[in-house]
Amino acid sequence: MQNKEFLGKEPIGKLLFKMAIPTVLAQLVNMLYNIVDRIFIGHMEEIGDAALTGVGICMPIILAVSAFAALISAGGAPRASIFMGEGKPKEAEKILGNCFALQLIVSAILTTIILIFNRPLLMAFGASENTIGYATDYMDIYALGTVFVQLTLGMNAYITAQGATKISMISVLIGAACNIALDPIFIYGLGLGVKGAALATVISQMASCAWALMFLFGDKTVLKIRKENLRIELRVVLPCIALGLAPFIMQISESVISVCFNSSLQEYGGDIAVGAMTILTSVMQFAMLPLQGVAQGAQPITSYNYGAKNKERVKKSFFLLLKVSLTYSLLLWTCIMIFPSAFASIFTDKPELVEFAAHALRIYCGCLGIFGIQIAAQMTFISLGKAFSSIIVAVVRKFVLLLPLIYIVPNLVADKTMGVYLAEPVADVIAVTFTAILFAFQFRKALREMDNA
Repeated sequence: MQNKEFLGKEPIGKLLFKMAIPTVLAQLVNMLYNIVDRIFIGHMEEIGDAALTGVGICMPIILAVSAFAALISAGGAPRASIFMGEGKPKEAEKILGNCFALQLIVSAILTTIILIFNRPLLMAFGASENTIGYATDYMDIYALGTVFVQLTLGMNAYITAQGATKISMISVLIGAACNIALDPIFIYGLGLGVKGAALATVISQMASCAWALMFLFGDKTVLKIRKENLRIELRVVLPCIALGLAPFIMQISESVISVCFNSSLQEYGGDIAVGAMTILTSVMQFAMLPLQGVAQGAQPITSYNYGAKNKERVKKSFFLLLKVSLTYSLLLWTCIMIFPSAFASIFTDKPELVEFAAHALRIYCGCLGIFGIQIAAQMTFISLGKAFSSIIVAVVRKFVLLLPLIYIVPNLVADKTMGVYLAEPVADVIAVTFTAILFAFQFRKALREMDNA
């Protein structure tokens, strides 16, 4: 078992570099993991564009599965880090055990719901008669791997929380390597098409899950899953769920927003507009996942030092996270604005779809450059255990702003299809401004509380 006092002693810059590099690499690999199916599917002969649109319509369900993993783990892991900083390892392990048991229950419920209501949900989410077959083919198989997705995402958060970022990175690497290797074999070699992509994903998630659980049940982990902690206690899980509500809302709102985007785009632009949205959300992952990787690397540092009442290290960790996040979001925004067609052509070789998606990308990602502020503030709220503030900024961005704007903006511009895409940057610039103001007040308050503790 390792000593985690280094989280409170090593220089912040060196520590963030050491913690964030594995998590960023893991998220970059995870990005490939998520989009490699779409790349192979989009380049299938003759049916590639329809199949890509069908798989894209599955995204709300896939995002919902990830959101429920975040509901449990994204709140539990920071609380475990805080308890470690306070010198209470048994309380931290109780959180891990309770959340592990809860995720098994949630996985069983989600699998049942998806298998029963798969087709009607996908039709409601924007599928057409041309694409529903591909969508159901993918989701029927993906649903069977729900438990592996839940446990991989959930348990990796606890591996990262104790500073073992290399282990969590390897977990993602194993799954990504399996997926990249199996996709062409199953899709093209065995002729399974969309079903092959889903099967490759399930097998890959199973491999990642096995690695993560081997570590957390083993002797080298700081936080260990123990039999006596598997009995769920409300006093343990409810605070975790409360803190996890913000990332849950952020991710489940992505699912809701995806449905709204697809249905509106189907109305105004048809299958090509929905297909382009699949490309846009895939490109957005180039921004979100690495940013989340940096933020996840900073989370154990901030949480540990907040628990240890080390004010200066908490301040330094946030401001360094902010600089790195903002720099990355600005660089990626610049690349997308200059080379939109290059990003679009990764997912399809159909000239009409590439041209349409490239134009939409410049609109959709118009305010991506400042989004590093949102991620840095959001994760720091969570790292400090400020559940209410993190929930507020999540709700404002998606439900208060973006959701109504998807329906309002198209009525204010001549090109209604592009008006749907325009809702995203309009919402983002308002949301980032609101988040920055709220964070400025709440962060100062948290620092004062540390002084008075």
